[in-house]
Amino acid sequence: MSENTQSTRKPRVAVVFGGRSSEHAISVVTAGAVLSAIDRTKYDVLPIGITTDGRWALTADAPERMAIAERSLPTVADLTESEQGGVVLSVDPANREVVYAEPGSVPKALGEVDVVFPMLHGPYGEDGTLQGLLELSGVPYVGAGVLASAVGQDKEYMKRVFTSFGLPVGPYEVIRPREWEQNPAAARKKIVEFAADHGWPLFVKPARGGSSMGITKVDDLSGLDEAIEEARRHDPKILVESLLRGREIECGVLEFEDGPRASVPAEIPPVTDHDFYDFEAKYIDSASGIVPAPIGDEATAEVQRLAVAAYEAVSCEGLVRADFFLTEDGDFVINEINTMPGFTPISMYPRMWQESGVSYPELVDRLIQAALNRSTGLR
Repeated sequence: MSENTQSTRKPRVAVVFGGRSSEHAISVVTAGAVLSAIDRTKYDVLPIGITTDGRWALTADAPERMAIAERSLPTVADLTESEQGGVVLSVDPANREVVYAEPGSVPKALGEVDVVFPMLHGPYGEDGTLQGLLELSGVPYVGAGVLASAVGQDKEYMKRVFTSFGLPVGPYEVIRPREWEQNPAAARKKIVEFAADHGWPLFVKPARGGSSMGITKVDDLSGLDEAIEEARRHDPKILVESLLRGREIECGVLEFEDGPRASVPAEIPPVTDHDFYDFEAKYIDSASGIVPAPIGDEATAEVQRLAVAAYEAVSCEGLVRADFFLTEDGDFVINEINTMPGFTPISMYPRMWQESGVSYPELVDRLIQAALNRSTGLR
């Protein structure tokens, strides 16, 4: 490529979505919203979908086919241009060219990629694995790096980091894979003793999941085994949390030129048709959050401070959504962070920034620009 062509061409953004996790469909929905918002006069866009079995596929640039329709969730398979062709990203930092190949055909060069926007949720994408590949490839990417992504995905270590930085965390217990596989009775007893100390109900969830998948609210001992098995369908390591009584408050953090800033917070009101703010409430029944949260100036300032502190504690980059409980005593307890929060039309992160004066297209642009200005490697 000539120097003149290099200097005049638009940056190419590869939007990578789908993936092997149980959050595959939500990743597709999120990517559709982002594809609709990217300024095509400013960027070239290359959509790349990862199928549920891990194949990187060239997909149609068709955001209208990537939304939830009549309670039906989209998949990468619905969008692929070939059932066998695959996209390959070089791991040579000197070569950012993406190649597309089909069995029996000559590989086709798709051009260089300047930045990746990884719209993947859950394991094999949001947990540092894809970020490690992009580091090896020398391609800048939107969002948290390898360590922050891994910590942000694993709720146990996330809470351990928060505790080490003095952030308020609620009671929890962890059941590791070997504990349940070798001695389920002892693991169950561990949870029962936790319930004796902190009371029922409990929440049993995958330690490294998201989008509220695999979570069960357990009111007593009779529902415990079924809840454990449901969580283990998504992750062999499970997390048990006590019920924190209070209001659910979320706050977004976004990287600006002078550092991370917090958005106005949002409140997730109690949902009447669900036990808690689960997957159906979030994505199917479109439960509405209140933006900004009606919690007063002092509480707003405090949750914004804590959100930025959580972002810094985990060494995040680009963006984070931090989720809190505001207890009946007026204290904030951090539940978790999400290093790649949902960008669906009803997602809270974009809504909070919209209310804070950053439009959806500007939000997407800021994230791309921050990634383009950040090097890969140690930083």
